[in-house]
Amino acid sequence: MIRAQFHVQLPEGTWVAEVSRSFPEATFRLLTGFRAGSTAIELGEVEADDPDAVSAAIDDHPSIVAYQRLERADETVVARYETTDIGLYEAVERSSVPPEYPITVRNGWIEYEFTGSREVLDRFRTAVEAAGLSYELRSVVGNENSSGLLTDRQREVLAAAVREGYFEVPRECTLADLAATLEADKSTVSEILRRGEGSVVKWFLTGTDGDTEF
Repeated sequence: MIRAQFHVQLPEGTWVAEVSRSFPEATFRLLTGFRAGSTAIELGEVEADDPDAVSAAIDDHPSIVAYQRLERADETVVARYETTDIGLYEAVERSSVPPEYPITVRNGWIEYEFTGSREVLDRFRTAVEAAGLSYELRSVVGNENSSGLLTDRQREVLAAAVREGYFEVPRECTLADLAATLEADKSTVSEILRRGEGSVVKWFLTGTDGDTEF
């Protein structure tokens, strides 16, 4: 069993791509949704310094058929809306990979997580590539054949990097910050990261273990 996280660049023309790029510091969360013929009904949350401005931009987008604000807090707005953008649900149908909510979008990139087999992972990647979308594999965790994929130290450093936001776009911590958190030398942390990342990427692409010596 594999748990993976992809970041997929959203296509131009969809409301969430356009609005999130207009408000790059905002976080958009799709809490749940379903396809209703030619439209989709969704429950979404926006977190931003000025959520009212973001909310208004969503409501004004031509792809939004109906918009109802349900809750307003200090920096968040929760709303129910109907949209003609059904690309997510079409992709789910093509790949047979059900979405795991909440789904997060920041600055035109959707953060997509799912749990399944290696075959499911490959099917999802094929569907994304067939759609001509750019993507990044951010993490792959677990598999009956990957117990020896990483050393304990590589796993510790990679986990800290994920926790501290080193792999976020843009990064939320520098390599120096990460090294300070781990109380380790910067060059050492860089080497461990590079080897660990290389092992994960090689395993993902070929199904064989990478270099786990360190």
